[in-house]
Amino acid sequence: MKSYKQVILVRQDLKLSKGKMSAQVAHASVDALLKSHKDIISEWHEQGMKKSVLKVKDEKELFEYKQKAEDAGLLTALVIDAGHTEIPAETKTCLGIGPDEESKIDKVTGRLKLA
Repeated sequence: MKSYKQVILVRQDLKLSKGKMSAQVAHASVDALLKSHKDIISEWHEQGMKKSVLKVKDEKELFEYKQKAEDAGLLTALVIDAGHTEIPAETKTCLGIGPDEESKIDKVTGRLKLA
């Protein structure tokens, strides 16, 4: 049986409050889920919906991982903030990847550290 997971990459240079970061991570998770195939969603759900929140240093690194994930055939969801609270409008905050096979995601994000 294949193991599934989702990862969310968060920019560290923005120095988001815990609440703001949590909201942005939730947006990334839901946005990526809504783009996912129902069979993958079902398998992931049955396995407990494993997810990891990982850190990237800045927007440049966020986009590097977005490209790597897409090149590997993984679904991505970029979160762009509306600018109502802590950060300016159009700030790219997070990237959701998956859910998908854990081994495929780990090939792309396996070296990143937990946020």
